[in-house]
Amino acid sequence: MSYKLICTDMDGTLLNSNNEISKRNLEAIKKASEKGVQVAVSTGRLFVSANYYADLIGVKTPVIASNGAYIRDKNKDKVIYKSLLGYKNCKKIIEIIKKYDMYPHFNTYNGIITEKLVYSSKFYSKMNESLPEDRRINIMITSNWEESFKEYENEILKCIVIDKDYEKLKLVKEELLKEEGLEVVSSFVNNIEIMTKGVSKGNAVSILANYYNLTREEVMCIGDSENDLSMIKFAGMGIAMGNGNELVKSNSDYITDTNNEDGVAKAIGKFILSSDS
Repeated sequence: MSYKLICTDMDGTLLNSNNEISKRNLEAIKKASEKGVQVAVSTGRLFVSANYYADLIGVKTPVIASNGAYIRDKNKDKVIYKSLLGYKNCKKIIEIIKKYDMYPHFNTYNGIITEKLVYSSKFYSKMNESLPEDRRINIMITSNWEESFKEYENEILKCIVIDKDYEKLKLVKEELLKEEGLEVVSSFVNNIEIMTKGVSKGNAVSILANYYNLTREEVMCIGDSENDLSMIKFAGMGIAMGNGNELVKSNSDYITDTNNEDGVAKAIGKFILSSDS
């Protein structure tokens, strides 16, 4: 099968443990692009953050951000798809999360709404210090969620909650999963990511494939976590990272090497470049 679209996750997949894209991964992506293969970044991150790494790849890559809630074609600088979380869902989510005394982050395509600089907002705040203005994440501190949900109703794409208490996170996730209208997944053991029902990386890859007039058999997806499962199941060739969780591995067509051992490059070499990487 000739694959014409590669969709790769970022954290734990394309990025190594130092949040870097290895030289070998970059070279493999460049060679695939030169063969006419589209390469898309597919991540739970905000678009602005994903876009920063997409630019490092050196080819014009489509970007699937916020777990599939936002897709942009970088070649045409065009938003292909956007799915908002919605005011009612935001209200529902905050009521559940605050019962457990956690700090949620509600994400737009370029910003974070939070009530405290903690976890990801703290990370991005620090990262902003060394980034040019057009690359920075807009961090909005709120003391009134009701007002923020109304103000950003047409912009909020996703909510993420991160905590060190895994047992408490499990309880929150179980409660959120019972709610209608929500899509609930995790990308790490310490987080829960919430979008509107139907939003997933798999759905986004399907939309992107249709945008390029491709069949699912022409798509290759690479990932490591639960939020990658839907796109790995969708793809004609679903590839799990060697460091991926067991659920992803058991649902994949092939298991490549780890993110610290150029697993993406090796998969591209095997299935796209027809060489033993």
